[in-house]
Parts: sequence; C-alpha cells; structure tokens
Amino acid sequence: MKIVIVGAGEIGSHLAKMLSHEGGDICVLDSDASRLARISSVADVAVVNGNPTSIKALKEAGAHKADLFISVFPYTNQEINIVSAILAKNLGAKKVTARISDEEYLTPENRLLFKEMGVELLFYPEKIAADEITDQIKHTGTTESMDFARGKLQIVVFKLDDDSPLIDLKLGEFAASIADDSLLFRVIAISRDEQTIIPRFDTKFQYNDLVYAITLRDGLPDLLRLFGKSSVEVDSVMIMGGSTTGELVAKSLSKQLGRVKIIEKDRERCLDLSSKLDSAILISNGDGRNSDFLLEEGIKDFDAFVALTDSDEANILACVAAKKFGIAKTVAGVENLEYIRLAEEMGVDTVINRKLITAGRIFKFTLSGKARFVKYMSGTNAEALEYTAAPDSRVTKAALKDLDFPKEAIIGGVIRGSESFIAVGETQIEAYDRVAVFALPEAVKEVDKFFK
Repeated sequence: MKIVIVGAGEIGSHLAKMLSHEGGDICVLDSDASRLARISSVADVAVVNGNPTSIKALKEAGAHKADLFISVFPYTNQEINIVSAILAKNLGAKKVTARISDEEYLTPENRLLFKEMGVELLFYPEKIAADEITDQIKHTGTTESMDFARGKLQIVVFKLDDDSPLIDLKLGEFAASIADDSLLFRVIAISRDEQTIIPRFDTKFQYNDLVYAITLRDGLPDLLRLFGKSSVEVDSVMIMGGSTTGELVAKSLSKQLGRVKIIEKDRERCLDLSSKLDSAILISNGDGRNSDFLLEEGIKDFDAFVALTDSDEANILACVAAKKFGIAKTVAGVENLEYIRLAEEMGVDTVINRKLITAGRIFKFTLSGKARFVKYMSGTNAEALEYTAAPDSRVTKAALKDLDFPKEAIIGGVIRGSESFIAVGETQIEAYDRVAVFALPEAVKEVDKFFK
C-alpha cells in the first residue's frame, strides 16, 4: 500500500512509525528539513522536502498514485491541509484525509460537502480526544472502555490493585468460579510489563496487570464486583487546563453534568473562555499544580478530575494529588507515549493520548472496507476493532474453534441484529454480523483477511 503523509509533526511522525511497521510504502512530505531528519531516524520512510500545497512536491512524494493520502501538516491553518488533500485527490490519490481545527466542518452537511470534493475523512484531534474523555467519565470503575453498538457490547479495562481478589488466580479458575455468568463477559487480554498477552486457562493474574474484558451491558455490574471495583455516579467535574481540548470537554459535559469548573493559569485565556462558554461553567484563574489552590477551589467536592495542560508531568501529578483528595475518577492528557504506563502505575484512572486515538481513526483506511472501527487501547500495543462479516468470508465458514484464527487475536463478542452475545469456541459467525476483535499489531492484517 502506497501512503503519503503530509506533515512530520507529532501526529504525522507517529502515523509514519506505526504504518511503516505494517510494511507499507510510506513517504512523508514536509517543508521543515529538521522534522524530516527526525522522522527518518526513527521510521523506515522516504521523505520529500517541499511545500504541502505544491503540485510538484506532491507528485514527487507520489500523491498521484497513493492508496491513502494523510494531510496533518503541523502549526498551520487548517486550510493548508484541506487544499493539500483536495489537490492529492485530483492528482489521483484513492483515499484522502485531512486534519482540521474547526468544529463547524464536522456537521453532517459539511462532511457531505467535503466528501463531494473528495475528502473521505476530516479529523479534529482535539475534538476526538474531548469525545473520548466525555465517554470515559461515565465509566468510573474502569481504566478505559470501548463501546460497540452504543454499549450493547463493551471492552473494559481494569487495573489489578494489591487488594484485588483476582491476584494469583488462574484464568481457568476465575472462569470456573463464574460459570453462571460466563456468557455475560469474558477476559480477552492482559497487559503486563509493557507486553500484551492473549491469556490461556493457565495464565495467572498478577499485581498491576491491566486486564481487558468484553462484556454485555447486563454483565458490567457483576464484572465490576468480581474485580473489586465500584461504579460512582459522576455529576461534577473539575478540569485543569483551558486548552482547546479542555474547552470542548467542558462544553460537552456541561450538557450532561450538574457542575463543571475549569482551572486555567492564564488570565487572558480565562477571559476568552468566559466569553465562549455557557455561564453555568465556572472558570477560575490559578495554577492547578498547587494543591492548596485546588483545595481552595473545592476539589474534594467534585466526582471527577481531568488534567489537560500542555505538560504531561503536571497532568499526571495533578491526577495523583486528586486521587489522594478522594476523587473517584481521574483523567490525564499524556502526549508522550512512554509516560502512559507510568501514569497508570501511579494511579491515574484513564490516560488520553491524541496521537493514539487519531491513529486508530486513520488506520481503518489501511484495512478492508469491512473494518467499521479501530481503537488503540492505552497501556497496550493491541487494537480493538469492529468488523462486519462479509457473505462467504472466511470467518463465516466454521465455528470459531475450527477457524485457525490468528493466536495473537481473539474474537470477543458479536452483534447480530438486535442481539449481542459473547463469543466462545462453538460460536458460528454469520454474514453481516458485527464482530468485536482484539488483536496484537502483527495479527491485524491476517485478521482483516478473515472478514473480506
């Protein structure tokens, strides 16, 4: 697959590294030689130094024969990415996508307008991150979650603390102890010491494990109980950092929760937020890194705390402090991928990384048209995918236990019409079933073949 990426900033570089591991023919176009030098040192990609809206540069990068063209040029107006994507489409690129920074473009009628111009996907990383945070605030007992079919099936993640009843228990023993509930949920993966394990019956749960389970909506309360977790109703949230993402989170949550407060240290930004946001959203000017200031602002009276400053370290430490103040749910924006596991080990409930979330949306375009959704789960290199089974595809030919499905992947659940159920060995996938899959990176392309 020929892929051209315009922009060697944070998101472009992450995509280049990720997609180069899939064995594609990748070329990165950027006007900054130093950014190109950095990406060349960490990823097996070709580079072209040129203007992202130059037809000559686009042709040199191979945009006219690209299977996928991604425009994520950093530190510039969104118009540069849009023009670059439209030019690439007209030069011959098969699929094009562009980064934007205006929520107005995401309305259904405007999306349609851009599709008519040839831009298949517009993505706004800050909005994607804000939507993810808003969704995760609902799940106080879990580290992370992913919903299929509006929550009929959910992948949820639990961190095993030192008092977890599962520690030293084998998966087979756990399954035997919940035989009556076994069709409501299933453990599908464990992340341990930066490795992801597709567990077998003799796999033992250990302290600090991140355990991934798939569950029906009705199975979630029992799953929380078995993992020694509790769910708290969130009706108030404090947001540290009035960034674009913080603004979008506040705007969204103010429609759902009783109380939302933003803490922002820049006075001018506070005035800007006050003029933009609903008057019900409280805005305080001060440094959220100061615990005394947070106490003065009533942090103990809030159900959830979200840290979204431009400092990963500040976000992590503020969430650790919020936990000590008794906050039920903490969320930290962390852009350095190496800090994600550290944040989780320090007790941050949910870590949000814009690069990972955005990458999942774009990676879908490298798979068959049967992949409905892709999400990179924090704390693991694995991917959660939703597929629609094509008629006569390999996945429909036999029961799961007889399919020779990749060992580095697992089918967790199925949505068939209005029904949803947990997949087991005897399950037979049917045409048009929506199927939830959890897969390690090396298995994704092979999994994709089963659904074509």
